[in-house]
Amino acid sequence: MVGGESCQAKHVGTVISGQMAAKHNDGTEKVFGPGDVYVIEPDHNGWVVGDEEVVAFEFNSTAAQTYAKTD
Repeated sequence: MVGGESCQAKHVGTVISGQMAAKHNDGTEKVFGPGDVYVIEPDHNGWVVGDEEVVAFEFNSTAAQTYAKTD
């Protein structure tokens, strides 16, 4: 989806509902849930944890206009 092995965008936001995880290429991994504020640096992969849809607000993303847009 991001056109490479890992996402090259930096994400800053907060989770409203659901849980998501991010794992960086250096092996560090973090799970974020409702109320958490996150900073996810470039060189990561992310996924939804569990069956609940994730709703999150991104305050700043260096590539949101290109990788998350729909045609």
